[in-house]
Amino acid sequence: MGSLPIFVIDADPLAEFSWGKIESAKNPPLTSPTESAISRCFADLKARGERALVTFLTAGFPTLDHTPELLDALVAGGADVIEVGVPFSDPVADGPTIQKAGAEALAAGTTMEGILDCVRAFRTRHATPIVLFGAYNPFFHYGIERFVRDAAAAGVNGLLIPDLPLEESEEVLPMARAAGLDLIFLVAPPTPLERKRLICEKSSGFVYYISVRGVTGARASAHFQLEKPLGELREVTDLPIAVGFGISQPEQAAEVAALADGVVVGSGIIDLISKHRDSPDLMEKVSAYCRSLKDAMADCERLG
Repeated sequence: MGSLPIFVIDADPLAEFSWGKIESAKNPPLTSPTESAISRCFADLKARGERALVTFLTAGFPTLDHTPELLDALVAGGADVIEVGVPFSDPVADGPTIQKAGAEALAAGTTMEGILDCVRAFRTRHATPIVLFGAYNPFFHYGIERFVRDAAAAGVNGLLIPDLPLEESEEVLPMARAAGLDLIFLVAPPTPLERKRLICEKSSGFVYYISVRGVTGARASAHFQLEKPLGELREVTDLPIAVGFGISQPEQAAEVAALADGVVVGSGIIDLISKHRDSPDLMEKVSAYCRSLKDAMADCERLG
């Protein structure tokens, strides 16, 4: 079978993002993958008094040939977990920076098979956990059962599907868990406490807290009000909490790391790649940027 292009639209990717209260799940929570690579990563960092730097990279941007070296550059810069974005023609939660990167990746011929090949090759070089991040449609189009099998075999450690609501996760969740993949859910600022509890019961690896309302994207002047919402989250889960959206500068990473278990940076990396895509020292610039974030996080005063 030939490679499948990732551009089919046969579901409304904006159907979720209603964060209303729901009834408790009928089935008991599934057990998360035992000692997954992601959970071990967070536990090891916690034991050393560190927080996780979770970096995001759009697969296939600027081309799929760049992706292996960029992944290596993230590791060299101190990334603890890497989210690999799966480009899609109708993205969910992505701001303009990542939307543009995804469109270029699709135009360059990026496919799910090609992404998994990159992860498979990466796994021969590094143990850094990989999370595939993307809208549900490409995974559905590939075939969920086939996808979780192939993803696990390639060395993927987790999935984050922003438009997969709890109510519709019954098919994906048991398959992912059976394959040893963490399924990571998002928690937004207006999420009611009872729904936070339900999200955390279904999540594994870590919980992703959205720091600001809106879509992804660097925000030069963002100030993050995290103490109260993260305190509420810790009341309903023992999972590590990673915070993302709007974080791009070292001082912002330090601010968030003072309260969270992990800091997610995506658009800042994509912006850097876009600006220096033709530079011979692109990889060094990406590594240096990640190192500046990691160093700032190490210097922060722990408040949480």
